[in-house]
Amino acid sequence: MINRNFKNCLITGSTGSGGSYLCEHIIKRNNKIKLHGTYRSNGYLNYLKNNYKNKIKFHKLDLNSFNKVKKLIKKIKPELIFHIASNADVRSSFDNPFEIINNNNNITLNLLEAVRIENKNSLIIICSTSEVYGNVSKKDIPISEQQKINPVNPYSLSKTFQDLTSQIYYKNYKLNIIITRMFSYTNARRYNLFQTAFANQIAKIEQGKQKILLHGNLKSVRTFMDIEDAMEAYWLTAKKGKIGEIYNMGGNKIISVGEYLSELKKISFTTIKSKINPKLLRPIDVTLQIPNDKKFRKHTGWRPKISFKKSINKLLQECRNKI
Repeated sequence: MINRNFKNCLITGSTGSGGSYLCEHIIKRNNKIKLHGTYRSNGYLNYLKNNYKNKIKFHKLDLNSFNKVKKLIKKIKPELIFHIASNADVRSSFDNPFEIINNNNNITLNLLEAVRIENKNSLIIICSTSEVYGNVSKKDIPISEQQKINPVNPYSLSKTFQDLTSQIYYKNYKLNIIITRMFSYTNARRYNLFQTAFANQIAKIEQGKQKILLHGNLKSVRTFMDIEDAMEAYWLTAKKGKIGEIYNMGGNKIISVGEYLSELKKISFTTIKSKINPKLLRPIDVTLQIPNDKKFRKHTGWRPKISFKKSINKLLQECRNKI
């Protein structure tokens, strides 16, 4: 089995919700790695600086600037790149399609082209998403990596561009690229995920700062994994994944959004009343996301370790701490 070692690593969007967790996880897994992170807005910059002094070299950089991206790649010559930067707000993408599509497309193309010119030896992990599959019929469940891509919202369209462009750069320019398509996972730092929105509102209701929990569609069925398992999946992709592969990543727990809300209500300190907010409904929603991730598990040995019960308790407690 492949087992790569890296002296330095670049994480795009390092101060965002997913990027900040990934920074922490990599430091825990390899305390000697030289970690670089790009950021456009501060996000969790101060948190990371306060908790991981001298462990991360931050670069304030708008990835929309090709010349600046190329200059950074030439300067640091990263052995490993996690491309996690993207505007990932699905609901907002319906209202601001040009902004989100244009941003996500440009930053990915700029990164790939900069690596092609300046440092073709970099291993690039493209952090794609299950959203690229769109609405899949029951006969095609569980979803394999061979399933036709069929985006149904502007955000997933931009991720499809990232995904397909990365495939072209691998096939035509021989860049060292692995694509991950992550299914649902908990992330207490990302406010626009429904599970985090639920947990944040429960924390506010417990503290008397809100009366009723508002939600959108509760019928969508997903698999879930904990944030720790998700970050370990990314790390093992870099360590053991096969170059040129596309990997689905999903948890063991299959549950509807409504059932997820019910489980959170059960562990609340108080009774939670909830109602639908039409503004939270999407014009088109992905209703069934259950992956076949056997290939990823076989190639890397990855398995989820955090139980669903522990994961939702962690999520709610982290949101309580924030509130």
